[in-house]
Amino acid sequence: MESSSRFQGVRVGGVAWSLSSPLVIGRRPSGPRVLRGDVPALVTVPSPRGEVSGSHVEIRQEGSAVVVTDLRSTNGTRVEIPGRNPVALRQGESLVVLTGTIVDIGDGNLLEILPFTRIIPQEEPHQ
Repeated sequence: MESSSRFQGVRVGGVAWSLSSPLVIGRRPSGPRVLRGDVPALVTVPSPRGEVSGSHVEIRQEGSAVVVTDLRSTNGTRVEIPGRNPVALRQGESLVVLTGTIVDIGDGNLLEILPFTRIIPQEEPHQ
């Protein structure tokens, strides 16, 4: 029987990324010095005015929850959860968010939390 996993996604610019592994998003993102868990995907965004830190924010899925963590960014992270007042995360602060949440990391970079999608592992083609 095929197993499948359900992952939410994040739209960064015009590209949708799966949260099958954590995302580290920034001007010049790098992975953590000490790795706990899955290796993050590194997503580079433009920052012509320098408002986005090198590694600005991490977005990960933990069970059915999506967690946004400010990675001690210089100019902060603003989170707009549907139906709630916008929140400015403090350096290093994490927040559980909902589908439809917009994360503003500066310089016009808006990250949108997307709904669950089903990812079915593909079998390797036989040769």
